[in-house]
Amino acid sequence: MLAIPRWKFWIIIGTCLLGFLFALPNVSSPAMLSLMPSWLQSKINLGLELQGGSHLQLEVDLQAVARESLNQLVDDVRANLRKEQIGYTGLAVDKKAETPVLEMKLRNQEDAKRVKELLAKIDNTLTVTVTNGHVVAKIEQAVFDQRKKKLIEQSIEVIRRRIDESGTKEPILQRQGDDRIILQLPGVEDPGEVKRRIGKTAKMTFRLVDPTLSPVAADPANPGKVPASAPGVDYLPEDRNGQIVYIPVKKQVMVSGETLVNAQVTYDQNGQPAVSLKFNSIGGAKFANMSRDNLKKQFAIVLDNQVISAPVFQSVINDGGGQISGHFELKTANDLALLLRAGALPAPLKIIEEKTVGPSLGADSIRAGQTAVVLAFVLVSLFMFLSYSTFGLFANIALTCNLVFLFAGLSLLQATLTLPGIAGIALTIGMAVDANVLIYERIKEELRSGVKPVTAVDAGYKRAMMTIIDSNLTTLFGAAVLFEFGSGPIRGFAVTLALGILISLFTSLSLSRLIIVTWLRNRKATTLPI
Repeated sequence: MLAIPRWKFWIIIGTCLLGFLFALPNVSSPAMLSLMPSWLQSKINLGLELQGGSHLQLEVDLQAVARESLNQLVDDVRANLRKEQIGYTGLAVDKKAETPVLEMKLRNQEDAKRVKELLAKIDNTLTVTVTNGHVVAKIEQAVFDQRKKKLIEQSIEVIRRRIDESGTKEPILQRQGDDRIILQLPGVEDPGEVKRRIGKTAKMTFRLVDPTLSPVAADPANPGKVPASAPGVDYLPEDRNGQIVYIPVKKQVMVSGETLVNAQVTYDQNGQPAVSLKFNSIGGAKFANMSRDNLKKQFAIVLDNQVISAPVFQSVINDGGGQISGHFELKTANDLALLLRAGALPAPLKIIEEKTVGPSLGADSIRAGQTAVVLAFVLVSLFMFLSYSTFGLFANIALTCNLVFLFAGLSLLQATLTLPGIAGIALTIGMAVDANVLIYERIKEELRSGVKPVTAVDAGYKRAMMTIIDSNLTTLFGAAVLFEFGSGPIRGFAVTLALGILISLFTSLSLSRLIIVTWLRNRKATTLPI
């Protein structure tokens, strides 16, 4: 018996009302939009070719990466030189050189061969030269060129995740030259926020605080002056309610942020926003060992060479997780969690050019796209009405709702509409009635078999349902694969495709069925106009 439970009836009606409500901002005037609550003001963004946007040229500081790589070798080199009892002075990385180098002066020039062998064991990618006891070690050019390519690729992917985590905003990101990246963002109203987000390296480490040294308060007359570092210790700043205090942090990294697999906003025991962390198995094991070996000792959570928090290990942490709390505001906690999820930039970025881009196609393209969508809607609606009479009219009502829901979903996702997106909407109009055609043809077959109208409608929906679900499910699998392995516009297309499929299933299997059932009950028809 064809029937729709009351609870399902109200869910369908409620979903339709919400769809119209969230699509409303796209056709509202600025004055009307300002009167709406903030959660209802989301609109579809137009792509760069339709509305223009921001253009940023970024430079990747590859030399900083080379300096950091050599700095990490200093402690190992010092320890091995002492072990081999080789005398030296001035072991340091020359930061003023055009290409960073590790250099030192040997007390005994006869140790030159031993030093070369020792440095080769520590890092076989180093090119070592010794002149009159002066040792200079630098990364081989071929190795450095290979690293440069990888660093640029990693930087592009991290930037993409930071500014477009859902994959629906479709930024344009491309490499330019050896060390530059072009970033174009359609319709960005606050490029400063984007610059702040992509400019942070977001490199997090967990390091121990040296218990033999005391924190040093910043000099009010010269707050930027950093205390002189002790051997193996860096003084890093921590903001304590507006007062900068320099914490003596050991240089050795106990747990690296590279082992982080997730970061989410949560709340601490005082109800304040915090960030919960989840490490992979390697990071979790290191964090557990760190807490076990340093119970009741202070450690530092360091982000971009600043101490976020310096708590004390009260117990062994074996669950592979942790929490950062530090008087965050909710927005600050959200931004930090996003940066940590996206991963650390492998190298610092410098913005060397910023400009506003005008729409390359603009109003004419929007008008042509609108004409195409309207024409597709009219032709499909006319076909459905001529083919299925009153039932075709019901399908057209569902088709209208389908378009409204699609705009509502894209608005909630803050998706970017490009010219291919407009073409996709026109294509969606044709695909949206596929399920209705299958159902109506099934109903016709039942009527030709001599069954009653109500039974024919019930059987038509039941027997066509599996075919509809199977065909749409395979497309959903394809969308899931695109989302998992794609990036940028590909992920955005996958999200839009999946959204359109789910909406079409709802309108064809639930909404159109509700309309037909309501019509049948009111008319008590003995024949069907189909």
